[in-house]
Amino acid sequence: MADSIPTLTSLDMQPYLVAGELPPGLGGKVGIYAIFDQAQALQYVGYSRDVSVGLTQHLVRCPDACHWFKVHTVARPSRTLLEEIRHAWLREYGTVPPGNSDEPADTNKLLKLLARRVEADVKAKVADRGAHMPIKFNPKLKEQGLLALK
Repeated sequence: MADSIPTLTSLDMQPYLVAGELPPGLGGKVGIYAIFDQAQALQYVGYSRDVSVGLTQHLVRCPDACHWFKVHTVARPSRTLLEEIRHAWLREYGTVPPGNSDEPADTNKLLKLLARRVEADVKAKVADRGAHMPIKFNPKLKEQGLLALK
């Protein structure tokens, strides 16, 4: 019997973490999943040869977007079937969720934020040593994730 294509709305919404763990029974299962944020807005639709690993990877990459999920496992692994389900779910939802958009991540913004955090940490450590001199870093280099004194 061939696997059928379930609608996204027909699947139960499950909490991402139960007592700090992914729900049991997903390890080693081939399937497709939809990830939802705290407000239950769709964030990503994907598939994996191991649903548990896929869900864990998304939790690590974007913990704020991973609060709920829906999953459909398949008996026989088939990339064609999983792609058909993914396209069907995206059509059903009506818009492309943020995690499935083709837009690249704004890595410059992330580098700049990380550089600011490191900058604040460095300045705090220098101040803890009793230094009073102003420390200024080159803002253009900071956009590239580099900290160099100005």
